[in-house]
Amino acid sequence: MDDSLNSLDILESSAKKFFLVLIAIIAIGMIMVLSSSYIYAGEYYNDSFHFFVRQLLFLGMGSSLAYFVFRTKYSFWLKFSFVIHILACLVLALTLIPEIGVEVKGAKRWIHFMGFGIQPSEIVKYTILLASFMYFDEFQNMLPKERIKKALYLVFPLIVLILQPDFGTFSICLIGMAFACFVSRFPRKIFYLSLPVITVIGLTLLISQPYRVKRLLTFLDPWENPLGSGFQIIQSLYGFANGGLFGQGLGNSNEKLFYLPEAHNDFIFSVLGEELGFLGVAIVATLFLALVYFGLNMAMHMRSRKATYITLMLTFLLGSQAYLNMAVVLGLLPTKGMNLPFISYGGSSLVANLFAVGLIFSAVRHELANENQESESMQTNEYFRHSSFQDYSRPHRA
Repeated sequence: MDDSLNSLDILESSAKKFFLVLIAIIAIGMIMVLSSSYIYAGEYYNDSFHFFVRQLLFLGMGSSLAYFVFRTKYSFWLKFSFVIHILACLVLALTLIPEIGVEVKGAKRWIHFMGFGIQPSEIVKYTILLASFMYFDEFQNMLPKERIKKALYLVFPLIVLILQPDFGTFSICLIGMAFACFVSRFPRKIFYLSLPVITVIGLTLLISQPYRVKRLLTFLDPWENPLGSGFQIIQSLYGFANGGLFGQGLGNSNEKLFYLPEAHNDFIFSVLGEELGFLGVAIVATLFLALVYFGLNMAMHMRSRKATYITLMLTFLLGSQAYLNMAVVLGLLPTKGMNLPFISYGGSSLVANLFAVGLIFSAVRHELANENQESESMQTNEYFRHSSFQDYSRPHRA
């Protein structure tokens, strides 16, 4: 019983710390969205708070969704993971339909709804993760026909993402699926044998389009074409260089003055580096590291297998997106459309990531409730075992 209570205490403590770290990251994100976008918003929308107010609205929507998910059983989302995933895929497919899908910079990733741009791929990242886990976990119990049918549901969104095109989200989905397969009951032999095949397919898709090859070559030497394909990453690096150790000061970035494309979105980390310096970059990187640490700590102290893996997978995907974005902005990886969770501007991303957080805390809530019930039951049994009740149950001499 002592081990169980100790595990319960660690789980509860880690959950509280995870929540506090998350609040800190979101607060930094809101400040940086305002700082990085107010000049751009004032110029193009005649309202310097345009993006900040919208992000605040999305934060409210995402928080409401997270609370709703938190109050439901995480097992519900796993049980109906394929149904939810299919619905998300149908919305994703709408992006390819003329008059519905909105093309921006050559990519059809958005649909407009009630004045807002929705990017369905953001939620598909998580629905495909949950559906993949259930598929691989139950793989050996399924009939061949069912295996093929469900596999098509998993492959379909990947095809849509390639057609949009959105290779960044495609990569994240593939990474998430591989991790879900790894932690599931899927036969290890098949998993390891399939890795080279998946790698070859990924590399083939990468070099199949000239613009992807161009991005790869630009990543290796952005100064070869400083005014063309290398412009964005070079401006990003200038931002970090200008920031130095302590930064130019909040609101004083030069790169956001129409030099750095996507300054309030995918490359907001560069603006943060320029304004808050290496110190600010280190703090944000450490906060994400702490978020991952506490997430993994929660997973390791859960007794339910599925609660453990759902927390592990969602924490892994949140952390992967964060550090991949940082690597891209720092010029360590080829440039691709991938934002910084909870910090970059983007309603679809913020709502989807808060959905993941709600699901993590749903798993925590039910673990704590179950362990409390078991603890109370054990204490009651212990009480009756050692109490004087046993004496009253024995016949007394007159």
